[in-house]
Order: sequence, then structure tokens, then C-alpha cells
Amino acid sequence: MIKLPNGNQAQLGDKLDRYVLNSQHPKGKDKATLFKNRLGITLENKKILEDTLLEVAINHEATIYKQDNYGTQYDIKFLMTTEVGKSLVISCWIIRADEDFPRLTNTYPVTK
Repeated sequence: MIKLPNGNQAQLGDKLDRYVLNSQHPKGKDKATLFKNRLGITLENKKILEDTLLEVAINHEATIYKQDNYGTQYDIKFLMTTEVGKSLVISCWIIRADEDFPRLTNTYPVTK
């Protein structure tokens, strides 16, 4: 296990708004439903998830998922707890071949 390189420079971009927590997105709506039902997280209170993802990028262990011409992709699995409940969550990151900081590519609650 390793730490996410330059995790303190992690960038979330618009992935949460546009995809992960967007209940109208054709593919993201299922993730949005899981976050809402398991953790009570929606676009309205996304800061809870944003803050957690940025902390996880710095402090949690990562595994390399894949390396290719685009860069190196990492997964970080962690337990997230809110007032609504708790769930394992996976966050997926990429450090592009021409960059030195991680960008969030996806995140969603998992069962294992």
C-alpha cells in the first residue's frame, strides 16, 4: 500500500456536481441515489463529501489500479460516517502523464 502522490494537491473538479451527485445524470444518478440513501449526501450538502475526499487523498492508503499512456490511476477505499449512516466508499484518482497531482475521476459507495 502507498499514499496517493501529492495528495495535498488533489483536485475534485466538477465531477461531484456534473456526475456523482447528479440525480439527473444517465449514469451518475445511481451513485447519487446511493450517496443520498446511505449517507444523506446530495448536491445541497456536497461539502461533507468534498472535505472527506480531500482528507482521504492526503491520509489514506491507495492502491494502483492501472498504469497506461494517460497516467496512473489509484483507488482509495475508506469508511465514511455521517449523521444518516455509514458506508464503505471508493474514490478513484488519476495522475495524468503530464501532471504531478491527482484528479478525482469517480467515487461511490460500495458494499465490500
